[in-house]
Amino acid sequence: MASHSDTLVVFFGATAGANGGKLGSDEREIILLVWQIVDLHEKKVGKLHRCLVKPDTLELTDQCKEETGLTLDDIVKAEPLDKVLQQFQQSVSSEVKCLGRSSCTLCVNSPLVIRQALHPEASKKNLVLPECFFSFVDVRKEFHKCCPNAGQVQKLTLTSMLEYVGLPAVSEEMMGMREVRSMVQLTLCMLAEPHNHKFSCVETVKYKFDSGTCSKTEPVDSETVIRARGLPWQSSDQDIARFFKGLNIAKGGVALCLNAQGRRNGEALVRFINSEHRDLALERHKHHMGSRYIEVYKATGEEFLKIAGGTSNEVAQFLSKENQVIIRMRGLPFTATPQEVLSFLGPESPVTDGGEGLLFVKYPDGRPTGDAFVLFSCEEYAQNALKKHKQILGKRYIELFRSTAAEVQQVLNRYMSTPLIPTLPPSPIVPVPVLSTPPFLPATSSTRDCVRLRGLPYTAGIEDILEFMGEHTVDIKPHGVHMVLNQQGRPSGDAFIQMKSPEKAFLVAQKCHKKTMKDRYVEVFQCSTEEMSIVLMGGTLNRSGLSPPPCKLPCLSPPTAYTAFPTPPAILSEAALYQPPLLAAPRPHQATAHSPAHTLAYYPPQPHLYMNMNMNYTAYYPSPPVSPSTVSYFAAPPGAMAAAVAAQSHPAAAAASSVLAQPGALVRMQGLPYNTGVKDVLSFFQGYQYAPDEYSGVVQMNEQARSLIQPKEWLCL
Repeated sequence: MASHSDTLVVFFGATAGANGGKLGSDEREIILLVWQIVDLHEKKVGKLHRCLVKPDTLELTDQCKEETGLTLDDIVKAEPLDKVLQQFQQSVSSEVKCLGRSSCTLCVNSPLVIRQALHPEASKKNLVLPECFFSFVDVRKEFHKCCPNAGQVQKLTLTSMLEYVGLPAVSEEMMGMREVRSMVQLTLCMLAEPHNHKFSCVETVKYKFDSGTCSKTEPVDSETVIRARGLPWQSSDQDIARFFKGLNIAKGGVALCLNAQGRRNGEALVRFINSEHRDLALERHKHHMGSRYIEVYKATGEEFLKIAGGTSNEVAQFLSKENQVIIRMRGLPFTATPQEVLSFLGPESPVTDGGEGLLFVKYPDGRPTGDAFVLFSCEEYAQNALKKHKQILGKRYIELFRSTAAEVQQVLNRYMSTPLIPTLPPSPIVPVPVLSTPPFLPATSSTRDCVRLRGLPYTAGIEDILEFMGEHTVDIKPHGVHMVLNQQGRPSGDAFIQMKSPEKAFLVAQKCHKKTMKDRYVEVFQCSTEEMSIVLMGGTLNRSGLSPPPCKLPCLSPPTAYTAFPTPPAILSEAALYQPPLLAAPRPHQATAHSPAHTLAYYPPQPHLYMNMNMNYTAYYPSPPVSPSTVSYFAAPPGAMAAAVAAQSHPAAAAASSVLAQPGALVRMQGLPYNTGVKDVLSFFQGYQYAPDEYSGVVQMNEQARSLIQPKEWLCL
């Protein structure tokens, strides 16, 4: 503490780029350090030291050359930063000892040299700074405290402060020496009569980031929060704290953001102790973390609490242990027990308090999610655990990542607020009748009374679209503007608009095509709701016409195969209740003699369309399911309808219609051994609900009959 220190080390630094108020904002390295000691008791001054520093990148900006008077030849002969810091430490310790003193505190004209230049550079170069660089006093704040009428701290300069106390400006020409001499004069003036000032406004730099929890009811000042974007996916809260080294982050103030699948999306919200540190953090916009530049923007306290805030007592108790390293385990078998997890981690990475240091993430109904968080008491144990990344537990490989307290809160909040079937990937399925048909949803039609806007700016909203359409806005149907988002929930650059008539849609396409919106030209195409659906399925629509969706796999059809059969609300399955809506117009059935073999069940078109705000434009091809419990169950069409479809395709298929017309779910098996019998089929389905006595429910066909009766669309089971 300066109030208890015997000496002040008046300190100055300059970089190879911007200096003054922009010091450190361009990531340039330090090339000059100047310092001088002041004895606070005897009011004596030590020797003035000036050291050049050789940067790793031998390059000076023109502004730097002009301000410092240095050239490349000057710094090439200098020592690197670590050597100069050793000289500084030895010089200061020797002088303090010669003066008969025992402690010292740095005194600077601005915190930038410490917070924005020295600490970030030392962190990147893995240098250990002397302890004196973790506390300092700002001569401007001390002067403002000594002379309150001198003006605002931010507007004080060395020249204005010297002028206020009646001291002449220092005539020294060399940069660094001039600033240090000026600060020494001000310091001696404040120590003398009539001021008798005590240096007590000590600022500190945290040695490390402190993890912790945050309650949703805790007030968070929006002037202290930033959003960092572009982070490496494997970065931890400690990595982010290292990026902002020199600035003090609040306890538990790093919240890594997760995407809809529970994985990190490269963004984080960071909360600082005050607005001054937040403003300095904004100056690190596009600074680098490794080879990646990081974008830094303002954020709000509400956004931070949404990510980091939690209310779970279980999580609070789990995170109550201080100074713990948190590791996230993902992909655990659902039957994994705490003892099995501890055995997997092994004796070389003991978990804090054994089973008490494990937190299994579960759904609201108590089912496991396959995620867990583990506490370790030190970095060594955590490193040993991370070495088991992708090793096998049971029959599954386990992923291990560094985690944070905020991520624990976020993962728990996400799973505890999801429906009962949250692990299913978003399947392209139209809504079931529970959603009914609101009046503003379009019906499938070949009438070209819609327009598609392509190439919209990602920041464009509905208001921008209405402004873009100008006088044609009056011809839009109520609720007729549909913004399309991609699978990550972000704007895709597309929108569909329903007009009052095909003539109005044609006029808009002619008048607005390639008009500019926010420096981008926007393409406008006339289309129908059917064409709109095909575009959302991965097809293309331009002035040359319409191209159907690509089918990358010959054995699967595009997503139109997954449209749902109208099912009475009383018999809706639990899975169906949570399926996201889809804007889709299924293609009508067209059976051909050379249709490829599918393992899908046919579903007829639906009479209504629904907008899927999370659908991307590439056709969705689901992976084969593992078991009925890991994929959503889609009810197969009634056998009578499948038989009718087959009979329409080819009269020869009518022979099997009597079997197909029976009630129940219809399943087609393909790839059976040629010597397979009915009992083999029934044995294969052991454990599923079927009538074992009704052998007529199993139909064996030869290759010709199979191709005749096979509908174009099938459902994977």
